[in-house]
Amino acid sequence: MSAAELPPPDWPNVTASQIIAARPHRWHVQIIGTGPDVLLLHGAGASSHSWAALIPDLALDHRVIALDLPGHGWTRSPKGRARLGDVARDIAGLCAQEGWAPRLVIGHSAGGAVSLELAHQGLISPAHLVIINGALENFQGTAGWLFPVMAKMLALNPFTGLLIAQGGRGVSQVRTILASAGTTLDEVGLARYAHLIGRRAHVDGTLAMMAQWSLDALNAALPSITTPTLFIHGAHDGAVPLRVAERAARIMPQAKLITLPGIGHLAHEEAPAPVAAEIRRFTAEI
Repeated sequence: MSAAELPPPDWPNVTASQIIAARPHRWHVQIIGTGPDVLLLHGAGASSHSWAALIPDLALDHRVIALDLPGHGWTRSPKGRARLGDVARDIAGLCAQEGWAPRLVIGHSAGGAVSLELAHQGLISPAHLVIINGALENFQGTAGWLFPVMAKMLALNPFTGLLIAQGGRGVSQVRTILASAGTTLDEVGLARYAHLIGRRAHVDGTLAMMAQWSLDALNAALPSITTPTLFIHGAHDGAVPLRVAERAARIMPQAKLITLPGIGHLAHEEAPAPVAAEIRRFTAEI
């Protein structure tokens, strides 16, 4: 394994990083702690680094498995393999190959959709799902066919505005886009996203996934997902409206919603302690 395949030395939890080949991908995965398995799935345009502030709490009594989604971060993926169903099946295949049995799956934004798809298809059997600021909605009405794919991507995730912007590679541009999503990060957090969007492979992988993204079938299936599910949503999210989480929690048979006042799209990065507390409270209830 060459050093080029791994994140830089100052990347969060890089000492836990490894590359695992599970067709058709070469996955970048970080594994920390011991105990029941917890699987973490980040959002579009991010990477496993997004969980850095939440992992210490989870790793106290779990084996935490944080991966980079196909084409994201340091996961290498073939083109044309980024549809929601394919992503879920490939993650399930990785889990089976490695003998992982996630009892808890936590997904942020687009990773929340992947988490629900895993449960819907019965690919894994977690005891609990936690969806943080889940991106579960397509464009409605005429916008669904009138706007080009790039406009759809911009609406689904705030980072895609950076990915397609000419010269949008600096910390100041990251700060502007995150502000539009209701999120404020410190300089270190901003620099990590600036690093990601400066990498062509990551940009290509993110755009490939968003170009193939469709949530119609998953939304139709939400009432059939019986896994106990906690939706955590930042009330100040400018990327995914709170009503998206409200609807999902309302139509799923074993779901509840916790709203975090004053928090934006990256709730687990902005407020890791409250998010960790809500997760522990929820998993202890059942």
